[in-house]
This record gives sequence, C-alpha cells and structure tokens, in this order.
Amino acid sequence: MDKIDWVILICTLLFIVVYGVLKTRGSKDVKDYILGNKEAKWWTIGLSVMATQASAITFLSTPGQAFHDGMGFVQFYFGLPLAMVVICMVFIPIYHKLNVFTAYEFLERRFDLKTRTLAAVLFLVQRGLAAGITIFAPAIILSAVLGWDLKTLNVIIGLLVIIYTVSGGTKAVSVTQKQQMFVIMTGMFVAFFLILSYLPSDITFSKAMKIAGANGKLDILNFSLDTKSRYTFWSGITGGFFLALSYFGTDQSQVQRYLSGKSIRESQLGLIFNGLLKVPMQFFILLVGVMVFVFYQYNASPLNFNPAATEMVLKSDYKEEYQALEAEHQKLEVEKKMAQEHFSSVLDVKEYNTIKDAQNTIVSINEMERENREKARAIIKKADDSQETNDKDYVFIHFILNNLPRGLIGLLLAVILSAAMSSTASELNALGTITAIDLYKRSHEGKEERDNKHYVNASKWFTLLWGVIAIIFASFGSLVDNLIQLVNIIGSVFYGNILGIFLLAFFFKFIKANAVFLSAVITQLIIFYIYYQFVYVDEMIGYLWLNFIGCALVILIAVLLTAFNKVSNGTS
Repeated sequence: MDKIDWVILICTLLFIVVYGVLKTRGSKDVKDYILGNKEAKWWTIGLSVMATQASAITFLSTPGQAFHDGMGFVQFYFGLPLAMVVICMVFIPIYHKLNVFTAYEFLERRFDLKTRTLAAVLFLVQRGLAAGITIFAPAIILSAVLGWDLKTLNVIIGLLVIIYTVSGGTKAVSVTQKQQMFVIMTGMFVAFFLILSYLPSDITFSKAMKIAGANGKLDILNFSLDTKSRYTFWSGITGGFFLALSYFGTDQSQVQRYLSGKSIRESQLGLIFNGLLKVPMQFFILLVGVMVFVFYQYNASPLNFNPAATEMVLKSDYKEEYQALEAEHQKLEVEKKMAQEHFSSVLDVKEYNTIKDAQNTIVSINEMERENREKARAIIKKADDSQETNDKDYVFIHFILNNLPRGLIGLLLAVILSAAMSSTASELNALGTITAIDLYKRSHEGKEERDNKHYVNASKWFTLLWGVIAIIFASFGSLVDNLIQLVNIIGSVFYGNILGIFLLAFFFKFIKANAVFLSAVITQLIIFYIYYQFVYVDEMIGYLWLNFIGCALVILIAVLLTAFNKVSNGTS
C-alpha cells in the first residue's frame, strides 16, 4: 500500500467516527438514545437495515463464494422480499402500537417475564457470537494479506465502533450507516468496472458472461429437492424466508433500526426499500466475484489465495510436494488462457459444435485446476492441521491488493472496514439495549426508582461491555469453511426458535406462557442436536432448513403441551 492508500483509508474511517460522534452527542433520555427520538426517515431506515446486514463478511466472502461456486448463493435471499411484506403487515404495527423499546418487551406483555428473558438471552448468545465474527472476519484476512498484527486489528476495529456507538446510540448508528453504504457501494462499482477494463480488449461484458456461463458460474436457479444442497430455490424460499422473518422481525439489531422510524409508514417504507434492493445488491456483489473469476482466466492466480497458508507450507517438510503442484498449476494457467482465447474467438463464428468443443476444453482445464486446489488444501492440512485451508474469503482481497491502482486500494479497504463497523455498531447497539432494558431495567422495576439518565448511562456501559466481549471473542476466533456461511449457521441455530415464539404470540391466542417457555427450551435442545448430527456430522440437510424446523417445532410442541394440559385438567 502507498501513502495515498493510507490517507484515503484513515481519513474515511476517521470521518465516519467523528461524524457519528458530533452529529449525535448529548442524548437526553432513553427514548432519544435507544430509538433516536423516533425521528428516522424511511431512506435512513432502509439504508441502516441494509448496512446492518451487509457486514464486511458480505464483501469479503461473497465474491469468493461466486469465484468458486458461482451465483447460486443468491437463492439464499429469495425469501427476503416476502418476509419484508409479512413484517410490514404484522410486526411493525404491533411494535409501534405498544410503543416498545425492544422486541422482547412485547413477549412479556403477551406471555410473562421468563419468556421475555429466555428470548432475550437467546438473542444475546447468538448476536454476541456474531458481533465477534464481524470484527474478526476483516481482521484475520487483512492480517494475513497485509501482515498486520491480528489482535491489534481486532482492537482497532472494535474501538472505532465503540467510540461513536456508545456516544450517540441508535441515532449515531443510523447516520453513520448512510455514509458507510455510500462508501461501500461506490467501492464495489469502481471494482466492477475496473475488472471489466482489465479484461482483454476483445472481451466484452457479453463475452465475459458467456465465459462465466461456460464454466457453470451463472447457474442461479437450482430446483433440486435434495436437502443436502445448501443453496436451492426451495431452501431459499422456505428456510431463507424463515431466517429473514426472524432476523428482520425479532433480532433487535434490525428491529431497533425501524423502531426509530418517525411513523409506522416510514418504518414500512424503509423495510420495503430494503426488500426491493437487497436481492439486486447481493446479485451484483456475486457478479463482481464472477468477473474476478473471468479476470483470472486470463491472468495468473495463486494455487491458494491465503498467503499465510502458502508461506507456512513452503517452510514445512511438504515444500517440494507443494512446489510440484504449483508448477503443474502454472502450466494449467497457460493452457487455460489459450483455451479461453480460442473460446472467445469461436464465439464470433457462431458454429454450435465448434463452440461446444471449445467450452468442453475450458471446463476440463478448470476442473483439473479445481482438483489441484483441493490437493493444495490437503497438503496445507498435512503441514499444519490448525491452518485454514479454505481460501474463499481471500479471493477478493487478493485481487484488490494485486491489481487495483494506487488510491483505490485504500478505498476498497475502507469499504471492508466500513462494512465491518456498520454491522458491528448495530449489533453492539442492540446488545447494549437488550441487556439494559430487558434484563437490567426490568429486574429493577418495582424495587427502586431510577431516572432516565441512569438508564442511558447503563445502556452506554453495557454497549461498551459487549464491545469488549466482541473484541475478546474476535481475538480467539478461527475461520470455519466460509465466514458468511458461519454467521448464517449461527443465526439458523437460534432464529427459528425465536421466530416461533413470536408467531405463537401473534397468531395463537390460546397458547399460554408456560407452554411457550417449555416448548422453546425443548426446541433449542433439539435444534442443537439436529445441527450437530444431521448438518455438521452427517451433512444430511442444509443449515437453512434449521430455521423452518426450529420455528415449526416450537409451535408444534407448544400446541401439544397446551392440548395435553387441557386434557389433564379435564380428567382430573
């Protein structure tokens, strides 16, 4: 990185932090600090909701996901627009009518304190883990690629977020996320058009898409009924729907964004805005990854994109074995480039059999390259069992650092860190709010009177505490397969159960508190077992299905417990 990159990176991050502090300092009361005094307009809500979900993991992992596996991941979001409609029609009117600070206040009014506390604790566990990952994700990759100290990066990212989140609360999160989304989308568009400009002069966007399609990267829709497939149309429209419904409808990091809306209409418009733009945005980010794949059809790529893993294996006893594989990989790179040039030339001929033969050659070479990458991962694993072998999260950052001009590297790094800060800020804001309102404030009600200023300060201290916990967790975290999948797996383990509790509260008026509480505890234990046995060990089902299973289980068990209780009371 040159000086200009450092200047752009540091100035961008400092501007966001200082702007957030100056714009929102001096919160008067709990309503002002937690709900931003209910002044947010719909576009602020929409951008804030998008920025909360679009963490650094999105911009690091998603292009790498597309590079390796194509556009199929977009199916994960197919259920999201439908979920937005349901939340706008059901969740938002109820939350605003009850004038709640948190989603879990509603559960106490509908059921009892223990149900509210259980849902709040489930949220704190899963969101606390996720907050650590959103800090850890960019830190470990920037550390590996740039050689920066990992723990120092964790602390820097965490502290930057803590400063303005503690200072200004929800309003600070919302106003800074508008700036962050601008930086993020500007950087991604710049990267996309630069990739196209780097392709050979005769490779138009249309030809680039055909090259990607020839390698199976544009296979968006998968209608397979195989439950082992992680991303299919059916898992997206069902599991993705329940995940989105739970995330946007019951997760305080999102609920707090639209509870700050000036009116029900502003909140609804903000979520509809998110529902309309989220799938296209995710499609575009995946398309950036596909274009990176096309770029590396004509330019040399490393055998493994994780530089730390490569450096380690070249210092090990497996050095010669790995170097032999690298030599074979370099030979394939040359063959691949020639095959791609031949394929792009025969596209102009428009003779089906010739095009098909050229396509088969490309597919064959890329398959051999894929096999070599798998062999490389196996060697890395043998050399150091603790070393991360999956390099999906390093693909895009490798392209940025090795191919973008001066200045733009700083901008793209600012994109990654801005995304990390925006999502982490929302999470810490929500974690501090839930701890202060649902646990601390609720436990003191009826015992001793505390003024508004006391609970504002409590929210700040709890936000700071969760920030420190997130930094600590990030410092001891480790990569698992793919970061964006890890965050969604953690969510899927908890979200279905929490969503089921809320659906019971909304639609099953005959269900009472004890049945819901017991059902939620039983369901969570069952989901832990299903994940371990059927997702992690046997890989019989994709993790997205856990959202549907958890939601259905908690409802079914609660209904059965209620029916059993009625029968018992009737016969006693």
